[in-house]
Formats: sequence, structure tokens, C-alpha cells
Amino acid sequence: MKFYQRLAYYLLGVFLGGFVVAGFFMKKKTQCNYMPNARVLNNIKSKPLEYSLEASRKLSEDWVDSIDIKNSLQYGDVDFDKSNVKRQNGKLYIIEGKTTKNDTITLKIVNYPKKAVLEDIIRKR
Repeated sequence: MKFYQRLAYYLLGVFLGGFVVAGFFMKKKTQCNYMPNARVLNNIKSKPLEYSLEASRKLSEDWVDSIDIKNSLQYGDVDFDKSNVKRQNGKLYIIEGKTTKNDTITLKIVNYPKKAVLEDIIRKR
């Protein structure tokens, strides 16, 4: 077999293999959450979020809404010095974020195995 034939077979194999690998990675939706902050926020976001009575009352006020909560869970910072405290059957996490009006808020969320409960929302001025 001549060199150009071997080269053609090789390039055909690389081309077809590239399609298979690209198809595999396009269908797979992976997330790389290596840092502790990202892992905690991703874990909380993956569960249904319930609101306590106090959090529901504060959400009815005009200074915070559910978009602020979702943004804080997406871009917020977990305060690990005050977090990871055992509470009933879950763990309490303190998450600091911002509202759309650029106010700083603190969320107290209890992370249970099957759900997450927003206990309180604190506004810092």
C-alpha cells in the first residue's frame, strides 16, 4: 500500500473518530464544580427551594424578590465560617449576595437531603 493511501485511511479514521467524540461530548452536560463555594451553591440549586414563614414575609416586601434569591444562589458567596452547622436533619448555610438594587443581602438556607429551605433574608445597608 502506498503512502498516500495509508494517509487517506488515517485521515478518514481521525475524521470519523472526531465526529464520534464530538457527538459524545455535545450530548453530555457536565459541570466542573471543584471549589467548595460552587459545590454548595450547585447542591442547593439542584433541590426544590421552599420558603419559611419569615422568608415569605420578607419576600412580600418591595426590597427583595425571588430573582434576587436566584441571583444570590448563582453568584453569591458562602460564608463557611458561619455555615455547615448541623440543624435538625440538614446543614445551615449562610450565603451573601446582592439584590438588583445593589443592596447586600444574607440568606440563611438549611440544606436537607431532599430539599432546601430558605429560613431568613437579612438586608445589610
